[in-house]
Amino acid sequence: MKDLRTKILEGERLNKEEALRLFEFSLLELGELARIVRFRLNPEKIVTYVVDRNINYTNICISGCKFCAYFRTPESPEGYVLSFEELKKKIEETINLGGYQILLQGGLHPELPLEFYEEMLNFIKSNFPNIHVHAFSPPEIVHFSKISGLSIREVLERLIKVGLDSIPGGGAEILVDRVRKLISPNKCSAKEWLKVMEVAHNLGLKTTATMMFGHLETKEEIIEHLFKIRELQDKTGGFTAFILWTFQPRNTALNSVPKAGAATYLKVLAISRIVLDNIKNLQVSWVTQGPEVAQLALEFGGNDFGSTMIEENVVYATGVSHRLSEKEIRTYISSAGYIPKRRKMDYTLLE
Repeated sequence: MKDLRTKILEGERLNKEEALRLFEFSLLELGELARIVRFRLNPEKIVTYVVDRNINYTNICISGCKFCAYFRTPESPEGYVLSFEELKKKIEETINLGGYQILLQGGLHPELPLEFYEEMLNFIKSNFPNIHVHAFSPPEIVHFSKISGLSIREVLERLIKVGLDSIPGGGAEILVDRVRKLISPNKCSAKEWLKVMEVAHNLGLKTTATMMFGHLETKEEIIEHLFKIRELQDKTGGFTAFILWTFQPRNTALNSVPKAGAATYLKVLAISRIVLDNIKNLQVSWVTQGPEVAQLALEFGGNDFGSTMIEENVVYATGVSHRLSEKEIRTYISSAGYIPKRRKMDYTLLE
C-alpha cells in the first residue's frame, strides 16, 4: 500500500481518513506538498487578483450569527438599507478606481421583498451595463425563497434575468449542521447551502466556495466540509475558486474563542489545496492574515491574492483592518517571486 506522501506526489485522490491524517504532517511538509499540487494545477508563476468592492446593501439581519460583529437587528437605530443613489455613488467610485466588479451582500432583512433585489440589480445593470455583479450568498438566496414562497430555482432564474452574474460562497462557514446550530442557528443548513450552489451551477452561474474556520469546529468537520465541496464540484464543475479564512473573534458573541494563528491558517490552507484536486484556484486571505502571511501562503498552495476590496465592512467590524491598494497587491505578489495578473471572476486574465 502506498504511503500518503507518495499518493499526493502521484496525483492520486485522497479519501477522508487520509485527508484527516494530513493534520499530523509538519507545516513545512504540508507546504511542500501543497505547492506541488498548486503547480500541477496552475503551472505558471502567475498570481491573480480582482479589482472590486464589497458593498453591503444592508446590515439588518435576523440570522443572529455569533461570529458576526457587523449585523444589526431590525429594531436597531444603527440599521440601514442603502438607497439606490448611494449604491450608484459607490459603484461610480469603484469604476473610477479601476474596478470592474462588485461583491454585493447583505443581511437577511425580514421586510424587503424579492422585488427589491430585482429592482436593485436592474438599477445597477441599467446604469453600469459592464460591471460584473457577484452577489447574494446562498443564505440570502434561501431567505429570498422563504419570503417569496418561490423555489430556489425560480428565485435564481428571476435574479439572473435582471443581471445576476455570479454568486459568492459566503455563509458556508463550516458545512456541518452541528457547528451551524451553534454559531448561526437561524441560517440555512449545510444541505440548503449546497443545493443553492448546485442549482446555480445547473443554471450556468459560476460561484466560489468558502470556509471560515477556527471557532467551534473539529478537524474532522473541516475535512467533512472540504469533501462536501469536492463532491459537488465533481458533479457540477461550477466552483471557480476556494477561499478560506480564520474566524476573527473580537467584538463578536464568541470573543472568548482563542484566535487561530498564522500556522493554523497555513496548515488548513495547504490541506485544502491537497484535498480539493478539482478546484483549480485557491485564494489567500490578506484581509484576515495581513499581507506578509498572505505572501507566505503562496508557498502553501495559494495562487490568487483575492480582491483589492476597495470597501470591506464585515471583517473590519471585528477590529481587523488590513487595507491594500492595487499597486500594493501587485508589489506583494512580485516581491514574493510571482507575476501579478488582473482577472475576472471566472479567472479569465485581463492582461
